Amino acid sequence: MSTFLSNGIAVEFDDVGSGDALVLVHGHPFNRSMWRPQVERFSASGWRIIAPDLRGYGGSTVVSGKVTLDVFARDVAALLDHLGVDELVMVGLSMGGQIAMEFFRLFPDRIRGLVLADTSPRADSVEGKRLRLDTAERVVREGMAGYAQETLPRMVAPYNIAQRPDVARHVLEMMNTTSAEGAAAALRGRAERPDYADVLRGVAVPTLVVVGRDDDFTPVAEAEFTQTLIPNATLTVIENAGHMPNLERQTEFNEALERFLGTVPSHSSSQR
Repeated sequence: MSTFLSNGIAVEFDDVGSGDALVLVHGHPFNRSMWRPQVERFSASGWRIIAPDLRGYGGSTVVSGKVTLDVFARDVAALLDHLGVDELVMVGLSMGGQIAMEFFRLFPDRIRGLVLADTSPRADSVEGKRLRLDTAERVVREGMAGYAQETLPRMVAPYNIAQRPDVARHVLEMMNTTSAEGAAAALRGRAERPDYADVLRGVAVPTLVVVGRDDDFTPVAEAEFTQTLIPNATLTVIENAGHMPNLERQTEFNEALERFLGTVPSHSSSQR
């Protein structure tokens, strides 16, 4: 674990392995530990894995008020500048996927490959914005515990809560230990996010769209829609998984990611 300080924000991150950079962006309301199976697998197979805690999450600085997706994306870019990483493959799940879309919008020349997991390019509806803002006020008022218990069966498929109690405990712990102020700031920012359809139509790098078969937040139909926007994108549906297939079915998720990474030209070959 390392810490990077930029503009008064301390960002905790893991930087493990060597080779081309694979950047893992976690979702809400989690932290970088959600990527543990992928860090272990791919740092041992020729990739430099960089996994930050986003501001407001994990060990990074908590910022109250509102944090929009461009702020998260610029934080990641500043960290990569600090580490001397100019080009990368980015993997983002849920909110992390939306941050990856925003990162591509801001820094398209830095992305060599893109993985969008259990996420949506659409802007919030009026009702969705209202619910997100109401949830932000609720967690600040009540704390994370009630929200975490209610949300767990949507994060992890109910049958996996029973069959994979280790995964359920990990997901619940991440949610319970997340700062309510940090989570609320991200919720308020996401309520203002743009529609990324036009951004995705301009993606010309290898792209994988992946989703759990039983994802309640971003169903398979949403992943199919995302795939249609991106020229030549590949879609993989992870069976027997909900919103967090990288934890619920880590073997299958890792195999899909490994297949995809095999299609991404190495940084060295792209510079020839």
